[in-house]
Amino acid sequence: MKPRILLICLPFLLGACTTISKLTDRAEGDRAFIAYFPPPKGDTRLKLAVKDNIDMQGLVTSAGSEYRLKNSPPARRDAPCLAIARGRGVHIVGKANLSEFAVASSGINEFFGTPENPFDTWWTKRIPGGSSCGSAVAVASGAADVAFGTDTGGSVRVPAACCGIVGLKTTFGLVPIKGVYPIEPKHLDTVGPMGRDIASTVQGMDLLQSGFASRYAAARAARPSAGGIRVGRLKLSGTNSEVDRAIDLALARAGFQVVLLDEAFLGKWQQAKVDGNTIATAGAWISDKQYRFELGIATRTRSAILAGQIAYNVGYRDAVARKRAWQRTLRKVFTKVDFIALPTLQGPPPVVPPDLKIGLIEIFMLEFQNTIPANYAGNPALALPVPLENSGVPVTSLQLIGPPLSEAQLLNAGRLVEAAVKR
Repeated sequence: MKPRILLICLPFLLGACTTISKLTDRAEGDRAFIAYFPPPKGDTRLKLAVKDNIDMQGLVTSAGSEYRLKNSPPARRDAPCLAIARGRGVHIVGKANLSEFAVASSGINEFFGTPENPFDTWWTKRIPGGSSCGSAVAVASGAADVAFGTDTGGSVRVPAACCGIVGLKTTFGLVPIKGVYPIEPKHLDTVGPMGRDIASTVQGMDLLQSGFASRYAAARAARPSAGGIRVGRLKLSGTNSEVDRAIDLALARAGFQVVLLDEAFLGKWQQAKVDGNTIATAGAWISDKQYRFELGIATRTRSAILAGQIAYNVGYRDAVARKRAWQRTLRKVFTKVDFIALPTLQGPPPVVPPDLKIGLIEIFMLEFQNTIPANYAGNPALALPVPLENSGVPVTSLQLIGPPLSEAQLLNAGRLVEAAVKR
């Protein structure tokens, strides 16, 4: 977000004050699901969790909102992105929890309760990441083999990074978003798979794109090892030194040809982050403004909608106009490297202390996550866990960004990293 926009929006976001005790007293268990459909005993089918902003016939699509749960009719039909899963008889184990209207990167939900980060201890509570928090927690706990999430500014990759799993943001337009509750469908919204590892994430992607398993097999055959794969390493100021070290070590162990991206590209990346955040913030106004005065909408969500109105009026059109230039920049970079590598987050998932103004977390997360530039361009991006030392959690998240429609190649590169760090 531009400094000017951030300063104007700050009073609204800081006004959203909620204590953690209020956020976690509603739901039981790890709060991964809004509606849970456990598999029958002995059922060996693949278990799929579906984020509750994706329509399932006969169920209300709550989008993480008390108001929508109580005032919206059940969906008349499935979202088209569920068609392959339905056709294969996959067992959908539930509608997964999320931040209200999918507008918060923390994963906090005041009404349904906040899903528990798998790295929580009795003395330390960390955000699960959002907005696909329930999808990530369901996979991390084993309640689901794979999950579908949505990613507008990082909402698949951020919770994947916070919870130590794999998440894939798909190419914009590749997976249909009809029947998905929108944030910014004209420029940013995508549906993507999440899994405990690369293999399960491939299974998830094969449920979203017909024939993907064959594409992935071809990518593996074309690049069985990392030796010929060129990776452009992007270094960002403010990154935890242990996280940077973990990313570099994972790339080295995999055996990629790593080149450092230059300062000129870094400057364009930072502008893309500003512009992408502006568009994503404005999306809360574009898609949710009709709810801003309704009872049952969280104060934090109202603040996000008001901040979106300001972003829409101040910077949205200019940010949209600069998108093609950023796409051209990435196309040029991808003539020299196969993927861009950087941390998904600048550090371990933040600890959530009690009585914190929740708006502060959302502002912090806009800078802490390194995800929105991929959405702004429409490119696919993969987040996968790699070992981390001396940081309170055992893993951090490597993000690989590829050219449009390179999902199979990204997952193959992720396979090579995953195998290397386990040796």
